Amino acid sequence: METYEYADYDALGLAELVRDKQVTAAELVDVAERRIDEVNPVLNAVVERRDALVAQEARHPGDGIFGGVPFLVKDMDGVLGGEPNTASSRSLTGWRPVRDSDLFARFKAAGLLIVGKTNCPEFGIFGVTEPELRGPARNPWNPDHTPGGSSGGSAAAVAARIVPMAHGGDGGGSIRIPASACGLFGLKPTRGRQPLGPYASEFWDGYVVPGVISLSVRDTAAALDATHGASLGAPYAEPPAPDSFLAAAQEPVGRLRIGYSTKALLGSQPHPDAVAAVTDAVVLLEELGHELIDLDLPIDRDVLTRAYLVVVAAGIAAEIAETEHQTGRKPRPGDFELPTWFLGQVGRELSALEHTQAREAGQRLGYDFAVFYEQHRLDAHLTATMAYPPVEVGELAPTMVERGALAALRRASTGRALRLVLDQLAANSLEKTPNTQVFNMTGQPAMSVPLWWNDQGLPVGVQLAGRFGDEVTLLQLASQLEQARPWFDRRPPIVAQG
Repeated sequence: METYEYADYDALGLAELVRDKQVTAAELVDVAERRIDEVNPVLNAVVERRDALVAQEARHPGDGIFGGVPFLVKDMDGVLGGEPNTASSRSLTGWRPVRDSDLFARFKAAGLLIVGKTNCPEFGIFGVTEPELRGPARNPWNPDHTPGGSSGGSAAAVAARIVPMAHGGDGGGSIRIPASACGLFGLKPTRGRQPLGPYASEFWDGYVVPGVISLSVRDTAAALDATHGASLGAPYAEPPAPDSFLAAAQEPVGRLRIGYSTKALLGSQPHPDAVAAVTDAVVLLEELGHELIDLDLPIDRDVLTRAYLVVVAAGIAAEIAETEHQTGRKPRPGDFELPTWFLGQVGRELSALEHTQAREAGQRLGYDFAVFYEQHRLDAHLTATMAYPPVEVGELAPTMVERGALAALRRASTGRALRLVLDQLAANSLEKTPNTQVFNMTGQPAMSVPLWWNDQGLPVGVQLAGRFGDEVTLLQLASQLEQARPWFDRRPPIVAQG
């Protein structure tokens, strides 16, 4: 195929070309690799390449729904057997897991050809992608700005048309935030929908759910068909699923009752662009025949923010400890970034009581939201995905003073000092990205839809969260929005031409 044509297709479209023998899988892989060569020096989205391995795999791509389509996986939230996996941490240098994770095995069975791995923050902690190990990923809409995180490398690569779809994982917005920052579609599935085995039963007390970031709604629906279903022995049963998410997504959505809020859920003051994006979406949804109700969610910001960070800190402490099992090396402070080690310190300091109380706060929120949706007869709730447009690279990095304080805590810390810093984090750390975490706590499906761009040409997505287990309604609504205001042909200034 002519290389410029590649960007005119989504993943299902490319797979159809392969099935019809209009192009070979090897030709598509060649285009994707040349596109990496072209734009990755600017974007730093792809951090590992599989040129030799994927060349062999492209000879026999299989007959899965995505047979022959180039694909990228994030360097965490799943592993490739026998290949490096670092989660952007120096501590995991040299670790090669023995087998594919269940999710990545299902990607391969669907015919996806993994051409490489994408950039992410260390252990996926931040809503920006700026790891010390790899350096920052950059946004194709403006490389001075972040593509978000933690699946920022994946989103940047899709937006730049290196691949039409890429893997991500979402423990606090890590699919939705980069989808919003890069003008893409991103769905966090319901808790229990996706496999996490065999290397983990859950991450962050069930907050983390993997999925994809895509150019089209139908690609996400088809990817869900190809991958859904809990791993053997998983602590959560998968909620009921349709025979096909793809087929269901193409059915008419009907008239929905949708609540909305322009407020920042776990923040204090949203940017005017975030308010404008929600207001614009409300008008569009009303024009499409839906009922919109100005309705704030029942949230105790202080309690939930601290509870979220306590669970994350406990999870990071466990991940740090696990590196010794994976590599045979005792964890040392110098092998981790300062904020990562600090969260690990907090996680080790917390009592079982504090962790249980934080976990129960999220579980109560799930109950409260379920009752709230029922009482108000809501099919979905709308907010901005982020409270601010994509920030500049480095804007959220720790200052020299903050780095000095974290370094001091490494050397001599007390439980009281650690808790004081944690409380300060709870007050400030989610101000730019405060709207996604609550749906990781409740386990509900939630999606970012690219409908609005600001005067600087940066995308500002809107988030719609559905009832627990109800991805179908979200996908149907997203399909309707995609038809009403198409985004596929909106391309950033930095787009690989092949």
